[in-house]
Parts: sequence; C-alpha cells; structure tokens
Amino acid sequence: MARKSKTSSSLKPAVAVIGAGIAGIAAALRLALKGHAVTVFEAQDTFGGKMYQFDLPGGYRFDAGPSLFTLPALVDELFQLAGRTPQDHFRYERLDPITQYFFADGTRLTAWADEEKFAQEVEAKLDVPAAGVTKFLQRSSQAYQATESTFLHKSLHKAQTYLSKDVLGALAALPSLGLTGTMHQRHAKAFTDPRLVQLFDRFATYNGSDPYQAPATLSLIPHLEHGIGAFYPEGGIHSIARSLVELAEELGVEFRYNEPVEEILTAGSQVTGVRTAQDIYDFGVVVSNMDVVPTYRRLLPTQPAPERTLGQPRSSSALIFYWGVARSFPELDLHNIFFSQDYRREFQAIFEEKTVTDDPTVYVNITAKKTTTDAPAGHENWFVMVNVPHNQGQDWDALIQKTRRAVLDKVGRTLGVELEPLLRAEQVWDPRGIEQRTSSFGGALYGSSSNNPLAAFLRHPNFSGKLHGLYFCGGSVHPGGGIPLSLLSAKIVADLIK
Repeated sequence: MARKSKTSSSLKPAVAVIGAGIAGIAAALRLALKGHAVTVFEAQDTFGGKMYQFDLPGGYRFDAGPSLFTLPALVDELFQLAGRTPQDHFRYERLDPITQYFFADGTRLTAWADEEKFAQEVEAKLDVPAAGVTKFLQRSSQAYQATESTFLHKSLHKAQTYLSKDVLGALAALPSLGLTGTMHQRHAKAFTDPRLVQLFDRFATYNGSDPYQAPATLSLIPHLEHGIGAFYPEGGIHSIARSLVELAEELGVEFRYNEPVEEILTAGSQVTGVRTAQDIYDFGVVVSNMDVVPTYRRLLPTQPAPERTLGQPRSSSALIFYWGVARSFPELDLHNIFFSQDYRREFQAIFEEKTVTDDPTVYVNITAKKTTTDAPAGHENWFVMVNVPHNQGQDWDALIQKTRRAVLDKVGRTLGVELEPLLRAEQVWDPRGIEQRTSSFGGALYGSSSNNPLAAFLRHPNFSGKLHGLYFCGGSVHPGGGIPLSLLSAKIVADLIK
C-alpha cells in the first residue's frame, strides 16, 4: 500500500481531521485559515455527523439530529474570519415564541423570547410572581457572563488558562454558581410551583444529564435561550453544516467521504499519519472528531488509554420517531414539550435503571412550521424525541414499541386526536443506530454526563498528554456536546495547534 505524504505550502504541518461532524468541519476551517493543508476523513457518504438530513416517502424532510440552535455568533464568526459576510452564506431568525409547553395537569404555557413577557406568561398561567422569574433569569445571565470565557472558550487543562484575567471573574462568581447543590435543588428553592421547577429542570437534558444529580452551575443554561435567544436557520439545522462545508471547500479543505480512518499512526510519542482501507497518509497533526472512547479503543490500539476518563458515566441518548403527519396543528410550534407526570421517576429510569419510564417527556420538533416545503400542504413533519439511556444491551425493540405507544397516547390525548391514523411515513433512530452511524460510544449524545460537580474537569482535554500532534474536538471532549460547545471545541483545538 503506497504511503501518501500530505504537505502544506507553508512550514505548518498538514492536518488530518477524523470525522465531518460540526466540530470537525469547524476545526478544518479554522486550521485552513491558519495556513494548514487540511484533509477531512469521513466514514459516511456525507457531512454533518448527527447533523444530517433525509427524506421520507410522501415529501417529508427531516433534520436527523440536533434541532435547537443557540449562539449563532459562533457560526457567523467562521465566515467573518474568512473575510465573508455571514448573511451572504447563512441566514437565521430569532424564534418568538421559543417553545410550547404542555404539562401533565393540562396547563399550557408559551415560552416567549422576551424575558419580561415570558415572566408575565408564567405569572398568568402558573401564578408565580413575574419578578421571581425575572430575578432567576438575571442570575442565570450573570453566571453565564462570569464563566463563559474561562470554562467554554479555553482549555481547562492548560496552566495558562488559569493565569488569565478572565479567571478572576470566574473565581468571584464561584459562590453563586452552586457547586455543592443540584439543578433541581436550586430550582426548587427559587420556585414553589412544581411545573416551573420541571420546566427549568429540563435544561439538564441539553447536555444529556440528570437535574437531580447535575450541579446547580448548569442553571446558567436557560440564559442561552431566554437571554441570548433561540434561532432557526433558513432551510433547517442541516444548513449550518452545509454552509460551513462549502466555505471549507472554498478554502482548500479536502473532504474524503466513505473513507473511515482505521488507525492513527505513531512513531514513539509523535503522531505520523492515518491509515484507511484505501491508503496510508502522512500527517504531522491529527484531530479526532470521533468520540474519544472509540478513538482510543479502535484507532490507537497500541497506545495506553486514559481509563479513568473513558470510564466516566455516559450521557443520555435519544429514541427518535420521524413521522409524516397528515394534518396540521396550529396549537403547536417549532419546539414543543409534553411533560411527564413524575420527572424524578423519569430520570431515575434513565440513569439508574437504564430503561425508559412508562410516562416519558416527549419533545416534538416541526420544521414545516418554518420551512413549509418540509412537508406537503396541510401536513407536518414531526421529529419526536424521548430521552433514553445510552445503549448497554437493552432490549431496544421492545422499548421502542412500548415507548411508541406511550408517545402516541400522551400526545394524542393532550391534543384531543387519535394520532396513529394520521401517520403517513415513519422512521426510527435508537441508541444502537446512533452509535453505528456516528461512532458515539453507546449512542450517548454528549459523551460523558455532567452528573458531577467536577464533570467539566473530568472530560477529556482537547489534546493528548502523551502523543504530540494529537488533538480532540466534538461533543465527547471539553467543553461538551451540542452545536455551540462543539463549535467551541474546534476553536480551542485551533488555538492549541501552533
């Protein structure tokens, strides 16, 4: 097998990126802008990782994975770095309202984009003083502002991070961050109405965690939606990846699809390249956007693995039903939540019993509300998701059938309609399929969970401490999963590579 040498036109080493997920694409972009020759190796026939799209018979289009878009400035920044005007390549709108909430007792509540309007909605529907809601959201904003530059934009595993002036602000905020309590405890202390506590507890699911275990620090997450805003990209979530790939290709990044990396090659403590079924390639730097567990287990079989880090408890996964629905529902919006009666029981089932409760919370995303061509006229494309444990050999076929029935009953009962006769197309994605397609260990969506006050420090760093030239980006490493944090992991990696 011939050995192909990838060289850069400058003195900067050529870079291989493993995986064309959103973090891999962003890392490739940033490194190309710094003068590196970059090649992205992707096992699938397209880009995006979990952020891919597909169609079902009858004219229904779906974004397969992520459905919520926050911190769009992180995408805009990539175009700006390349000297482009972001709006010429990628457009989005701020959502108002953000989410429609349906509680088990029949209460319905709209999450408006304006914080004061949302607080008034809560007061009117839940009889909770608006001032208390506003105060809570202000506290969430303060915690985010004090910590983002240190904990999200920089490596937590480099000494220079702790020598920066930003750390002083983060240290000053520590007493208010709630490192010793849980999200649920903080929310229960702030609000007496269990429905509002449940609403804010749900933000733990944004990184696949349990609000009854996750630290109160994560109560800053609501600021992303209610302070900065939730957004919808023109053409759907997949357009984020598509627009960035187009930019990367303009900058000379090479994408090699259907060519999974089989091994990261090393010589002593130095990375030397990658091996695929097609060839062997020389690279001075390798960035893995693959989940950190299979990166070590499969691609570095002769290297010692950081077992303590790889053994951290996994985040939750998802069971997703993609339904073509032969009716439109004006009471629904882009984002909709149908809450369970017993939230504690739901998370106990996921994280302790490794199963799915009989009464799960159901999330329904309908992009046809914004992109009308995503479904035929008078129809809707329903992305229906339930939080579930990562794959550990459960009987998923049985769990899928049980959960499908529970979802149809719950949502149909809430909307006052029998749903099953309205289904015109259907596809299912469970943790097994997520793991198979995206190499996410166990199908865990966010790598390790954040059910620990020190979880941020226990995540794998964005670099190898033993192999020179090996770096990591994506949801399984610092700073975490989801679109914004994956984009930030790419920024950290690009800053680390000199």
